[in-house]
Order: sequence, then C-alpha cells, then structure tokens
Amino acid sequence: MYKLNPSPLFLSLMSTVASLPFFLFTLPAGALADIVDRRKFLCVMNLWLAIAAAMLAVFGSFHLLNPYIILACIFLIGVGFAFNAPAWTSVVPEVVSDEELPSAATLSGLQLNISGIIGPALGGLLLPLVGANWLFTINAICFLVVIAAILQWKRREKADKLPLESFFESFFTAIRYVRHAPGIQVLLARNVLFAFFISLIPALIPVVGLRELKLTAAGCGILFSSMGAGSVLGAVFVVPWVRKHFSPNTLTVLANLVIAVVYVLMAFVRDQNIFMIVVFDISRLRTARITRFAILQATRQNGMDYLLSEKKW
Repeated sequence: MYKLNPSPLFLSLMSTVASLPFFLFTLPAGALADIVDRRKFLCVMNLWLAIAAAMLAVFGSFHLLNPYIILACIFLIGVGFAFNAPAWTSVVPEVVSDEELPSAATLSGLQLNISGIIGPALGGLLLPLVGANWLFTINAICFLVVIAAILQWKRREKADKLPLESFFESFFTAIRYVRHAPGIQVLLARNVLFAFFISLIPALIPVVGLRELKLTAAGCGILFSSMGAGSVLGAVFVVPWVRKHFSPNTLTVLANLVIAVVYVLMAFVRDQNIFMIVVFDISRLRTARITRFAILQATRQNGMDYLLSEKKW
C-alpha cells in the first residue's frame, strides 16, 4: 500500500476496513454460530479467508493491484474474521472444563500473540526476498492448514432437547439475553469504549513507522512483532499476577490509565528503539484488558448455550 499510495489516509484506512466488518457483522455472526454446526462453519469461514488472501496474490501476479483492490480484499478478510471470531470463541467451552476456562482463554490469546510476534517479523524479512505475491499465497495456504486442523477435531455431540431456532429467533434471543443481563451490558459498554480508543494503535502505527520513523519493511515487521511480544509477556507474567492481586474493576481502571500515559509517549517519541518499547508496553496492558473480556465472553457463551437449549426465560 505504501508503494502504491503513501497517503496517511490510505494507510489508516487499511485498519479501518479490517475492523469495520466486526462492527457490522459480529452480532449476526454470533447468532449464526448458535444455530449451525460450528465445526463446519469454521471450515467455511477459513476457506473464505483463504480465497480472499489468494485474490491478493492473483491480482498482484497480473499487476492489477491498486489501493482500492487492496482495501476491498482486506475488507473481505475482515468479514471472514468477523464471522469466524464468535464461533471460535464459543468452541473453547466445548473443549475445556469450566475450571480450565480462564487458563484456556489466556492460552488462546497467548498463541495468537505468539503468531503476532513471528508473523510480522517473518513477513518483513521475506518481503524483499520473495515478494508480496508469494507472501499472499503463503497466507492463503495457512488458512487451508487451519481447515485441516479443524477437520481433525472430534466434537462431542450433545443431544438437543428442542429443535434448532431460526437465524432471526437466535438473533433476537441474544438481544433479549443482553437486555436482561445488566452485567453483560456494563461489560459491553466498557469494551466499546476501550475498542474505540485502542483501535487508534493499528491505524496509526503504519503511518508513524513509515513516514515519521522511516522504517523499512523489516523494521515495520519488527515494530508489529514488538506488539506481539508485549502481549505474550503480558499473558504469561502480568495477567496471572494482576488476577491474584487486583479485582477486575481495579485492573480495568489501572490498565486504561496507563494506556493513556503510553498514548502521550507515542505522540512525542520519535526514536525507533524507544518507540518500540512504548508499543511493547501498551500491548502488555491491552492483553490484560482483553484476556478478562475473553474469559467473561466464554462464560457468557456457556450461559447462552444453556438458555438456548433449556428455554429458561
């Protein structure tokens, strides 16, 4: 994108179009995940992601890539992740026990962030060696590998006591559940505000890295890897410690206060090494915040599955 159009608007739009599908489709995607076979649904969505990634490779091979095609493909990839995320999260309670759920949520975030360390750094190093088209191809193949892993999962079948609901019934059931659960309402409101401000990071980092810090492709990869490294260390060392010493509300307030301080540092720091340390720190705080939400979201899925099957309200 930077080579095709170095405008800060287009660089920031990449993050915007990647996040927009989560705003548009997460709620219907969650309702859909409640009424279909999640194993098949995950396979279909990862196939969608593979096709969207392969489209970038095909357009690039024929020299047809332009900023608008890139944004369109990123949007399609975002749609895939938006539909994939609720089903993937709801699978966790099926795989582990209730006692293992907090650790499983942390581990799930940890493995994603380990990929966040390896992926950007490896991509930045390989980009000048093999080119963008081969990286897009490798990305598509990785989604096919995920499908192969999902097909190996032997899901424990549960006897349904009632017929499956339609999409709209499930959709409005989820809304009704939230309407009668004040705790979930507070959780959602907090995370809407958190997501609004934290979304500035992926939108602005490419602009600051390429235009202000003058980073190369490898340097940008390392910059994004520093975010993943901070998240991993946060999940391994910070999250277990704060869960023992602070209540969830206190943790949320402290994390948001420190994130505000880090934002100020990001506005003024222009040394490459120090900037990466700042990004590293904000990622640790974000991990503590997001891990708590993942645990509560998985717990909510247990309650939703129970209510949908028993019709207790």
